[in-house]
Amino acid sequence: MLFKKKNKDKTERAGIVVADNPTSIVSEQFRTIRTNIQFSMIDRDLKTISITSAAPSSGKTTIASNLAGAFAASDVKVLLVDTDMRKPTVHKVFQVQNHPGLTNLLTDRTLGIRDVVRSTYAENLHYITCGIIPPNPSELLNSKRMSELIREMEENYDLVIFDNPPLLAVTDAQIMATKVDGTIVVVPQGEVKKTELDQAAELLEKVNANVLGAVLNKVDADSDTYYYYGQD
Repeated sequence: MLFKKKNKDKTERAGIVVADNPTSIVSEQFRTIRTNIQFSMIDRDLKTISITSAAPSSGKTTIASNLAGAFAASDVKVLLVDTDMRKPTVHKVFQVQNHPGLTNLLTDRTLGIRDVVRSTYAENLHYITCGIIPPNPSELLNSKRMSELIREMEENYDLVIFDNPPLLAVTDAQIMATKVDGTIVVVPQGEVKKTELDQAAELLEKVNANVLGAVLNKVDADSDTYYYYGQD
């Protein structure tokens, strides 16, 4: 799987590349990732995916949001959820306020998903922001309430994609890996050490995570090499 870095002299408005420019090379790459994921889970029902990375600044939110957009473009009802309660960024993609969001759902049982879910300009794509940053993210994600909300999300959407913190920083991504059908690790080219990737893999292995593969991000746009990391 891959994602190529845009040329520095080209900019796009914040949002979903696969919706803003569906004929671009980048959009085609996300459709390829989508197809690879679908084939990797051909014998299992794929309803929930966790996106994480080994270290910060890997571009995981870009991957999560555009992957969500790629699935939505294939007539799949998708929900993107910001579960990075340390440094949430999904709201920045859509240029909205961060709350109300997931933390509101977790702490206020009078609220339901419909109270915090938002629609996008991309058909079939909805999202939930993080909400106010809490003092106890790991406890909230590991709560029974979180499991209940995930089941409710699965009932209302064809696919739910969670944007999680880096694995080496906190335990949040490990917790979420135990609650989803599959996990994808975002790897920025040239910005992460092999030892860090090994540590991230060990952390996922400890919780018996179903690792679907990795997306190599921030690849030189002029490179002729294509990268794919998947599970055998």
